[in-house]
Amino acid sequence: MAKTVLIVDDDPTQRRILQAVVEKSGFSTIQAADGDAALDIALAKDGQQVDLMLLDLVMPGRDGMDTLKELQSHRTDLPVIVLTGTGSIDAVVSAMQAGARDFLVKPASPERIIVSLRNALEINTLVTEVTRLKKETSGELTFEDLIGNATSMRSVVAMGERGAKANIPILITGESGVGKEVVARAIQGASERSGKPFITVNCGAIPENLVESILFGHEKGSFTGANTKHLGKFQEASGGTLFLDEVGELPLDMQVKLLRVLQEGEVDPIGSKRPVSVDVRIISATNRDLADHVKSGSFREDLYYRLNVFPIEIPALRDRREDIPALLEHFIKRFNAQERLNVRGASTETLEMLKTFDWPGNVRQLENSIFRAVILSDGHTLQPQDFPQISGLKPVIPVQETAALRDEAGSDDGEDSAFKIMDRDGHLRSLEEIERDLIEFAIETYSGHMSEVARRLGIGRSTLYRKVREHELDVDNVRVVNE
Repeated sequence: MAKTVLIVDDDPTQRRILQAVVEKSGFSTIQAADGDAALDIALAKDGQQVDLMLLDLVMPGRDGMDTLKELQSHRTDLPVIVLTGTGSIDAVVSAMQAGARDFLVKPASPERIIVSLRNALEINTLVTEVTRLKKETSGELTFEDLIGNATSMRSVVAMGERGAKANIPILITGESGVGKEVVARAIQGASERSGKPFITVNCGAIPENLVESILFGHEKGSFTGANTKHLGKFQEASGGTLFLDEVGELPLDMQVKLLRVLQEGEVDPIGSKRPVSVDVRIISATNRDLADHVKSGSFREDLYYRLNVFPIEIPALRDRREDIPALLEHFIKRFNAQERLNVRGASTETLEMLKTFDWPGNVRQLENSIFRAVILSDGHTLQPQDFPQISGLKPVIPVQETAALRDEAGSDDGEDSAFKIMDRDGHLRSLEEIERDLIEFAIETYSGHMSEVARRLGIGRSTLYRKVREHELDVDNVRVVNE
């Protein structure tokens, strides 16, 4: 999705020049002739659609400096690049101190403008991701930090916000990978326990002989190997939230002890002479139907009713496909920051492919697929072949590897490499056969550079890939390169 730049300048000529430069580089633009109009746009209900502001400092009425100060008091997340015609050191210093990310002296070259825009957006992405990680680790993540606005997710948010107001046990259900822990963290962040410990326990990943010690703790010397005292997850979470993931995997004897903790508000560490009081909010999660486990006898009915006081079901990703573009953008930003990459988005064809895929692994699978795609991609835009497990297309390989592979294979067989128009009997070959040979010849000639092949053939790149599939061309020996 193209980033939107708000251009603020009282000179219409300057606005048009900046608009041409910015839009030529793939951004979309909005314009404002003065500071008041800029604030109305940036601070409006839909003002979050503005990703960056280019702000002239010298304007009649509310000047750039006053606009910047007012903006920073409401939207510190919006990066601002100031424009100045004087190059005054004092003005630049004041603007930077007021929160501007960069400054440009008029007339700035198009290259300088675009570099400044991209740097500011990259820094903003890093700041946003760091802020999110801090909130997650400090237990302050809220529902406002969740990605997506599908109707089915709005009901999850509404239920979560209501459940967060009370100290009620919550059971979160949903398929594997839908984001149950993220919702649990948002419940904690929206509750009075925000900022307190948030301890996660994967009940299915604990060895059965260690479950009691890990959950409830033990005293020094209480069993062989207990060389020190261990508090246990309940005591670690005291004052905050304990998230019991895959709670249906707990052994039956541990279910009895968990039930006692919920009823009495105290734990019995192994080897302790007296119980220890704990103040813990319990949020549990499962991808199984616990009611069926109750019927089969593998889960205690009394514990089930204790945990299932306030159930929240999270929909599968295939039931909230409208959130995929927002999730895609979020994960691209994260991996750009994490891997120092510069992927700007996905092609229309790629986005449609992702929206129609079934996603059996849900958001976790989408996240991992995007991570792989940004690593595979050789361009700034993700293409279908960057998702080989979904598109069925082979991933691209850099041209250096392509050349090496061709050298090893020996591509020159001594025959004329041009394709033939006539068959052996002197008749014209069919158009389909000629087209197939022409595309194969072009791919060979331009060393698998599919953008160049498409340009030379006068067709779109998506059309080229479709024809490659239709003609079942074998491009293993000449690996395609996406630019």
